[in-house]
Amino acid sequence: MRILHVLNHTQRLNGHVHAAVDLACAQSAHGHDVCVASGGGDFDSLLQQKGVKTVVVDHKRSFPNLARALLHLQGHVRDFGAEIVHAHMMTSAVLAFPICRIVGIPLITTVHNEFEKSATLMGLGTRVIAVSDVVGASMRKRGVPASRLSVVLNGTIGSARADGRSHEPATLCSPSILFVGGLHPRKGLPDLLQAFEIVHRSNPDVHLYIVGDGPFKQAYMDVALQLACKAAISFVGPTADPYPYMLAADIFVLPSHADPAPLVLSEAREARCAVIGTKVDGIPQLLEQGEAGMLVAPGDPQSLAGALAELLERPDQIDAWKARSQVRLEHLTIDRVARETMQVYLAALSKRAPVQEDAEIERSPSRADALTSSRRQ
Repeated sequence: MRILHVLNHTQRLNGHVHAAVDLACAQSAHGHDVCVASGGGDFDSLLQQKGVKTVVVDHKRSFPNLARALLHLQGHVRDFGAEIVHAHMMTSAVLAFPICRIVGIPLITTVHNEFEKSATLMGLGTRVIAVSDVVGASMRKRGVPASRLSVVLNGTIGSARADGRSHEPATLCSPSILFVGGLHPRKGLPDLLQAFEIVHRSNPDVHLYIVGDGPFKQAYMDVALQLACKAAISFVGPTADPYPYMLAADIFVLPSHADPAPLVLSEAREARCAVIGTKVDGIPQLLEQGEAGMLVAPGDPQSLAGALAELLERPDQIDAWKARSQVRLEHLTIDRVARETMQVYLAALSKRAPVQEDAEIERSPSRADALTSSRRQ
């Protein structure tokens, strides 16, 4: 199948970019012809190494530029001979929609950031993919009918981004608590700083490591400097691959206030961390509703401190939760994401009744393979 992905850029900073790059590389590995049309960025070289063609479509939001982008994207769809166009952000979906209608091919959209108001525009897709059950429910409330909506839970294990990664743990002081994510309010880092201040009083040997970057980095550093435990807090900054930090960490914490389906949780679980996450959006689903990681209320530093203290004061519980992080871990592979996404493509191409036909294709992989083969001929 000839698949054209459209996204605003391929820079490392955004989770939706990681998800789109992982999927494109996996599809190429499965034998499909794949192209990524974007503003370009860090991952272009990786995509090209994995057999994914890259072309430039500038997504800057000005009327003259978007008019040019529309023409460029139309040319790429034609020249590549795309059978499926898969848009990953609002601007990409808006650009691709009229082109797909004119050419007569399906537009697939993936809702990565459901908390944004503009996510409603992702309903332009012939079929809409939600990255978690909660995101799917939200899109139904926004008017996307269940017949056009599929949930494909995010997963990263086995992704091309992991090729050649170091499996040597970083050097951290133990016991260690790790946060990895963007430094902006929805990730809830101030809650973790307050919780850490509480637990550090009775566990003075514990250290907190913060990996990531973002617009609130200096503000959060200023908050940390006001804490009595400031010497035990390290702002590591951005890194190309946080996995060595996960391998070394005792406890991984994601205190988000909103997070549709954070990729970092499958990576932390793969690294065998004891995980604490908040009960918001896709986090419970990625932690098997609490079987694979502890769940606490969002925006509640006292509850988070209680969960941290429970682990720090009983090291055997850290080991127990590290073991529990492996529960149904095999479901978080990029191979599974690619296979489930292909079922969405095939349903869109076949124009069947989505609910019944999706289940039928899932039960009969040979039929799905046959459909794919017939379209290549």
